[in-house]
Amino acid sequence: MNVKIINGGLMTTVQDMGRTGYQASGMQVSGVMDQYSAAIANALVDNDKYAAVLETTFLGPELEAESDCLVAVAGGSPDILIDGQAADCYRSLVLRKGQKLKFTGMNHGMRSYIAIAGGWEVPPVLGSRSTNLKLKIGGLDGRKLAAGDVLPVGEPSGIAREIIAGTKPARITTMTQQPGDVTDIRVVLGPQDNYFDDEIIKKVFGKSIYTIANESDRMGYRLEGEPIKRRDAKDMITDGIVFGSIQIPPNGQPIVMMADHQTTGGYPKIATVISADLPILAQCTPGMKIRFCITSVAEAQTIYIEYVKKLAARLEEIHHSAVKQSAIKNFNLKINGQLFQVSVEEI
Repeated sequence: MNVKIINGGLMTTVQDMGRTGYQASGMQVSGVMDQYSAAIANALVDNDKYAAVLETTFLGPELEAESDCLVAVAGGSPDILIDGQAADCYRSLVLRKGQKLKFTGMNHGMRSYIAIAGGWEVPPVLGSRSTNLKLKIGGLDGRKLAAGDVLPVGEPSGIAREIIAGTKPARITTMTQQPGDVTDIRVVLGPQDNYFDDEIIKKVFGKSIYTIANESDRMGYRLEGEPIKRRDAKDMITDGIVFGSIQIPPNGQPIVMMADHQTTGGYPKIATVISADLPILAQCTPGMKIRFCITSVAEAQTIYIEYVKKLAARLEEIHHSAVKQSAIKNFNLKINGQLFQVSVEEI
């Protein structure tokens, strides 16, 4: 089974939960920016949460089904159409052969995730299907999707096939909460917070508000606001970086490392965004304002445990959700020698 790309959108890439185990060799993890929304999209089509999805940025793509399939869109608040008719996100949707799924805009958020029953079956590289744009590996030839591309799809589960056939109801969930005007992002100090005076740290965390700059991408979010000055200009030995590390370059404007971050860096890292808040940050758009709030390692661990429990509970709810679908029957009619495909919906 394949899906054809009619329009690739602004930037649509194949991603999964990342290419782990190779950072010591200089290979970035990559993967989805918002793991929470990607997991929801996969659950709606009865995939494992590790299945590959399509990650969209602002304006998503237009896709054409080459055979009947089950898809779902989660993350942000996009407007989508199926053959020109408005369709709902955060629920499983049946695409019949020849039907087109089209994104027309984004009301809130930055990224959406398109899951398809069976997953996007591009060849894995080092155990992951994630696209690494810098190294040009993974996904589809290591690049964003473009018009004319054809993506292979894996075998859908039995439940997904029943939803496609109309013998099981579609799955549904509520929209994920979107970032506000000023979004609080929790951080743990370190590992190089000793490079900065206590007065600077108190001012930056909890008081100062930073704006996400236009020069932000999957590698890092550049922030604009009160410069963060070092205690002195001493050098540091380059060391490891993680998703969420907040680097302070010489100009004092913070850079938050995101999914495609490099594996090491030589700028001091004043703090690290906690794991539970990374999906929130990933949905913040350029021009939005954020405020950092300090939490302890113990508190961050407690928050993460609650985050995992809530996600698991939500995925379980999705598995047991149901939307009553009207019965749809498809017919092939031949009139005056011309073949017509007709769908009749019972309402």
